[in-house]
Amino acid sequence: MRHTAAAAATVVLFNLLGSAPAWAQAGDNGKGAIYSCTAPDGRKLTSDRPIADCSMREQRVLNPDGSLRTVLPPFLSPEERAAKETRDRKLAADRAAQADAVRRDRNLMQRFPNEPAHQRARQGALDDAEKAMRISERRIKDLGLERKPLLDEAEFYKGKPLPGKLKQQLDANDAAVEAQQQLIENQKAELVRINSRYDAELAHLKKLWGGAPPGSLGDAPVITTTGAQ
Repeated sequence: MRHTAAAAATVVLFNLLGSAPAWAQAGDNGKGAIYSCTAPDGRKLTSDRPIADCSMREQRVLNPDGSLRTVLPPFLSPEERAAKETRDRKLAADRAAQADAVRRDRNLMQRFPNEPAHQRARQGALDDAEKAMRISERRIKDLGLERKPLLDEAEFYKGKPLPGKLKQQLDANDAAVEAQQQLIENQKAELVRINSRYDAELAHLKKLWGGAPPGSLGDAPVITTTGAQ
């Protein structure tokens, strides 16, 4: 039985050195090192190599003069290692997201150092949408002028079927007017969206201008509309 226990300890030690980078590194650089730990049963153990009986406990690595060289962390089971890697990945992702938030806020304050600068950007975006609306409104007026002679011609056919060509022209005129009206409605919705997004961004900026640390306010609104800055 004593031989079996010793063999098992040897296997554990081999696994520790083979699978845990920190342990392997300590073993490679451990010339003259003294490993020390308290075993689960309370015994104080020392060795010239990582101690298998302390695989789940910290081990102090001492220099020959007794000074501390390093501390080996407990060996982790596969399940524990997987959980730790998951935690580490989440922490890394959180740190990256925080760095991105800081960078975005700094860029935002650089782009808009004050409220007038932000208002100019808003107005530039609104001007683009309003310009598109005016183009559609002018097009509807032009289509009305194009429709008048068609209606005059249709007067000759009251109570009679319209010629195919005339009907196609009237239908095409109706479709063009409807398309322009839809474009106007879309631009009206765009104006609302632009103002909403810039309002949210302005509220975010006011906190930054007031002294809130960059990255401390969560995600900043993203303005996707282009316009004069």
